[in-house]
Amino acid sequence: MSKPTIPQNDNVAHALAGAGGGLLSMALTYPLITLSTRAQVESKRADSRFLDAVHKIVAREGISGLYSGLNSALFGISITNFVYYYWYEWTRAFFEKAAARAGRAGRKLTTVESMIAGALAGSATVIITNPIWVVNTRVTTQKRSLAPSSEETKGKAKAKLGDEEEAGSEAKTDGAPSVDNPKKVKRAGTLGTLMALLREEGPQALFAGVVPALVLVINPILQYTLFEQMKNAVEKKRRVTPAVAFFLGALGKLFATTVTYPYITVKSQMHVAGKDEKKKGVFQTIRRVVGEEGYQGLYKGIGPKVTQSVLTAALLFAFKDVLYEQTVRLRMKAAKKALAA
Repeated sequence: MSKPTIPQNDNVAHALAGAGGGLLSMALTYPLITLSTRAQVESKRADSRFLDAVHKIVAREGISGLYSGLNSALFGISITNFVYYYWYEWTRAFFEKAAARAGRAGRKLTTVESMIAGALAGSATVIITNPIWVVNTRVTTQKRSLAPSSEETKGKAKAKLGDEEEAGSEAKTDGAPSVDNPKKVKRAGTLGTLMALLREEGPQALFAGVVPALVLVINPILQYTLFEQMKNAVEKKRRVTPAVAFFLGALGKLFATTVTYPYITVKSQMHVAGKDEKKKGVFQTIRRVVGEEGYQGLYKGIGPKVTQSVLTAALLFAFKDVLYEQTVRLRMKAAKKALAA
């Protein structure tokens, strides 16, 4: 008895498979995201060496520091991939139907059609998910620092100590952490960060960096267009296995991330910018980074970011086809049970 044919045009199944693949790949590579995001928003004095950066974060915050903002990232990537794949597959189906009506052989997407599908899906995804990634960037770049951390706080502590000594009293801090024996300050969680952001900066802060994010739609356009064209070429000679999809996905993402990385840096910096900094546009931010740190400032953290992006994309493409088949089978079983009932 032959296995039932798995339909390839189930938009919801593609979206669910993309979300599941994104969750798995993000969870496996998240420490690299932490390293690259912090490098993007910290000063030029930030440690750029991979092992030293890992050591400093672990020493200061423990292993959990490498997973700052993981919850919001997993939520964000699942929504991002669900929306992206749903609209991408919907647009692909539209073009394939148009190709069939025109009698075009093969009914495969052309390069232009792949780019249009990626642009539509990417733009919809950016508008819907930008608030999630603003909050995630804020959580990821928080440091569980030692308090008091500012010179002003230290000065106040010393002044208070001096006043108490002049009054002949013993030095007391009224429960405040001393300068010599500071206490750790807990990092705010996802919900706490979101509420603080809304309270202090307003809802518009959730759309900080949306312009460079829209420009970065070119990243998945480049990635998926290159992937689709390479996949089409391979399919003419052999079946595309998860291992082949892993390799093709890695190549596509490597090219796309390398080309668009300066905008990724700008987007991250705009996510954590203060009120005054938010008034500046994309090109003003680029000029500021170049003026302060040189052109290399636009490529801070590119090592872990490229590594993470390539691994994530490769794992996603490797997982997605398997998850798609399982999702379709589950949906078919559920539909049969519903009809039987």
